Amino acid sequence: MATTINKQRLLNHLFAAAKKTVGVDEEARPVLQQFIYGLCHENATREQADEAYRFLCERFFDWNEIRVSSLRELEEAFAGMSDAEMRAQRLITFLQEVFEIHFSFDLDKLQKEGLKQAAKKLSRYQAANDYIVSWVVQRSLGGHAIPVDAPTLRCTARLGLIENEQDAAEARASLEHLIPKAKGILFTEGISAIAGDYCWEEQPQCSACPLCADCTYAQENGIEGTVASRGHRTKPR
Repeated sequence: MATTINKQRLLNHLFAAAKKTVGVDEEARPVLQQFIYGLCHENATREQADEAYRFLCERFFDWNEIRVSSLRELEEAFAGMSDAEMRAQRLITFLQEVFEIHFSFDLDKLQKEGLKQAAKKLSRYQAANDYIVSWVVQRSLGGHAIPVDAPTLRCTARLGLIENEQDAAEARASLEHLIPKAKGILFTEGISAIAGDYCWEEQPQCSACPLCADCTYAQENGIEGTVASRGHRTKPR
C-alpha cells in the first residue's frame, strides 16, 4: 500500500497527465440529463458515454419518446458497452418513474434542496446506484463526491490509492478524503482514461502507463515504464 506522500505524488502525476490527455470541459447538463449520462458512463470510457448519450439525444425526439421505446431500440445506443440490455432497461425504468412522480422530465428542483436530501431522493429511483448518485452530486449538485465503478475500483486499488479489499462505497469514502473537491472532476476523468487506455482487467498495459513508476501493482510485478504515447490506446474487444 502506498504511503500518504506517495499517494499525493501519484495523484499529482495523474492530474498532470489528465490535463494533457483529457479535457474536463463538458456540456452543462440539468440533473435528469446528468443522471442519464452517468448511466452511460458507468463501467465505460468517456468516449463510449459521449457516443451513447449523443445517440439518445439525436435519434429520439425527446425523453418521453425514449420512455415508450422498446429495449431493442435503446440497446443500439449502448452497442459495444457492457450490459447493454440492462442499461436500456434501467433508462426506461428511470424515465417512467420520473414521469409518474413529476409528470415531466425535470429534476432541477433538487438543486434547491440540501445536498443530503437531494442525494437521498436520487437514490430512491430504481435505476440509481452509488455511482450515478455520486456522479450527479459531483456534476450537478455542487457536492464533493467521487463516482466509483468497476474500472475505477480496479485502477485505484492497483495504484495503491485504496486497499484491495475495499468495496465501491468504502473506496469512495477513502478517495473523497484523499482528493480535494476542486480536483474531483479532474480525478474522475483522469482515472477513467487510465483505466480505459492502460489498466485493463486482463493484460493491463502497465509499461506504457504514465503512472507506472508510482504504481504499486507495477512495482510488485517488477514492471518498468516506458515513454507513453500521447494517443489513446485501443482496448482489444
